[in-house]
Amino acid sequence: MGMLDGKVVLITGAGRGIGRDFAISMAAAGARVVVNDLGSSTDGTDIEGTPAQEVVKTIGDAGGEAVANFGNVSKFEDAQQMVQDAIDNFGQLDAVVNNAGILRDRMFHKMSIEEWHDVVNVHLNGSFYVSRAAADHFRERETGAFVHMTSTSGLIGNFGQANYSAAKIGIVGLSKSIALDMGRYNVRSNCIAPFAWTRMIGTIPITDEVQRERVERLKEMTPDKIAPMAVYLCSDSAKDVTGQIFAVRHNEIFLMGQHRPVRSMHRDGWTPETIAEHAMPAFKSSLYALDRSQDVWPWDPV
Repeated sequence: MGMLDGKVVLITGAGRGIGRDFAISMAAAGARVVVNDLGSSTDGTDIEGTPAQEVVKTIGDAGGEAVANFGNVSKFEDAQQMVQDAIDNFGQLDAVVNNAGILRDRMFHKMSIEEWHDVVNVHLNGSFYVSRAAADHFRERETGAFVHMTSTSGLIGNFGQANYSAAKIGIVGLSKSIALDMGRYNVRSNCIAPFAWTRMIGTIPITDEVQRERVERLKEMTPDKIAPMAVYLCSDSAKDVTGQIFAVRHNEIFLMGQHRPVRSMHRDGWTPETIAEHAMPAFKSSLYALDRSQDVWPWDPV
């Protein structure tokens, strides 16, 4: 028996890259899959074929069950239809993987309003729309699992990705809120920050030798390495795991920290001057460096 026998899973952005491996792995684990993919380019501007249908065929050829959905996650009515497709075709929905995404990288001081809205609409609003569309069904059945894709660009930081970073850290807050609000209905919500070479990552501009070396390391990390964690989080084996953030890098799995107090100072009334003279010197050794993801993971993937 597979870990997902009897389950129905909806995966957004499942036509290519990480999402494709998610869909194929979920089906191999016994799930019936709704493969959502708009078929757009990495920046979301053009439609490039019907990859969702191709993944459905791959799953079918291997003996699995899947249906394609071509909806846009940044439209709530499309998100509702994704959930309805699962119910209409398979009678239920057990898990949602919010994976769809685009990139519009630009240094902050050059980023357009359109570039900001487009990325936030797909990543953050899209994750909310699809999750909200599934929430009533999960609540009625008193079961369900959400897996949201975040990024170390949001958890730690990166150049030229203010839109993407803000959306991805927003997804962490969304996931935690879902875990808190829907825990009473046995609904779980977790995040994965993946390290993998995909066509979307391939659009990141290479501006220096450090970035070039990072990209070369990423090429070694294939999307199929991320799928086992997603399958696990959608399974009943993860029934007690919720509100967590995991990072997966090749053969490494990390449980990521979350915001908690680091140090505290007390004084009977603070002024700007005493903050400068007393609090900040005490905090100085604990202040976070302005790191990027590659600064935190300087070693080659295992």
